[in-house]
Amino acid sequence: MMLYLFLNERNTKILDPRSDVMNVWNHVFLVVCLISLSLDPLYFYIPYVGGKACMSTHTIASIAITYFRTITDSFYLINMLFKFRTAFVAPRSRVFGRGELVKDAREIATRYLKSDFIIDFAATLPLPQIVVWIVIPATKGNGGHDNNIIALVVLIQYLPRFLVSITLNQRIIKTTGFIAKTAWAGAAYNLLLFMLATHVLGASWYLSSIVRQQSCWNMQCRSERNAVPPCIPSFLDCKSLNTNSLEREYWLNTTSLLTRCDPKNDDSDFKFGMFADAFTSEVASSRFIHKYLYCLWWGLRNLSSYGQNLRTCTYIGETLFCILVCINGLILFSHLIGNMQVLMVKVSRNIKKNYYGV
Repeated sequence: MMLYLFLNERNTKILDPRSDVMNVWNHVFLVVCLISLSLDPLYFYIPYVGGKACMSTHTIASIAITYFRTITDSFYLINMLFKFRTAFVAPRSRVFGRGELVKDAREIATRYLKSDFIIDFAATLPLPQIVVWIVIPATKGNGGHDNNIIALVVLIQYLPRFLVSITLNQRIIKTTGFIAKTAWAGAAYNLLLFMLATHVLGASWYLSSIVRQQSCWNMQCRSERNAVPPCIPSFLDCKSLNTNSLEREYWLNTTSLLTRCDPKNDDSDFKFGMFADAFTSEVASSRFIHKYLYCLWWGLRNLSSYGQNLRTCTYIGETLFCILVCINGLILFSHLIGNMQVLMVKVSRNIKKNYYGV
């Protein structure tokens, strides 16, 4: 529909940023941005523990996430097309009231290329699709699962997508004066942003747990490289359950990997800290929807309590993660409570105005 409206504006060539068409598009695109920001962390749930000392991936979930992610990417591309045809207020004319719109297509394109184009282009690139469809299949022959590739790509692109959302939010407020027309809608919007942060935190915790488990397996496997029978890296891939089942079964009966890398074993030299809960509660081997809801609850619990209940070890990555949880929880929860108070004051004023006329 938005693309149809865009094509119908060809007679006027340039769009007014204060028009109803752009106002509707900005609100629609803001919803798409929030959906996109919630889709990307779902890639973190793709790896899971599929058996004794082996990792696997949710193929169906990976395809579904990539499909919906491609749909949201198309909206980012349409938004870039809109920006190439949207007028802007001349900086020198802002002192004279409302400001004069610059409608020259060449000036609009030049200004956009020098300002937001790089961030928008980085946010539009289908990087996770390239990794899932091309990079990961090309490296499957090495054995194991490199979960850091998809995580790194998602985190790198998450920043420009987050900046696009912030810029769009400010643009809507600047144009219309508000995000939501009613106080209750504003409260729901702020709560949604907080839940988005808990979703990202829970997904990051889950992937960090998987990486921590895999790091222990890889370290122990390297130490048993010359043992009899030796540890082969492909044993850590659940595909070996079908291809090398007899050899792997013989290795499992003699290896010490299961005891040294067991999060339930408190006497193990490898400490899992706060990541042990992902395995003691069998989250890492659960169905996709079950692990998603559990991790969402984990993020909500620890972000609202500033991570006070986290049990950590001396692993530096875990310590930094906990510090980040504490700082972000303090900032986001304070921001949520502050916005809720402002909105509740607005609701009470409207009630007094309706009943008492003051």
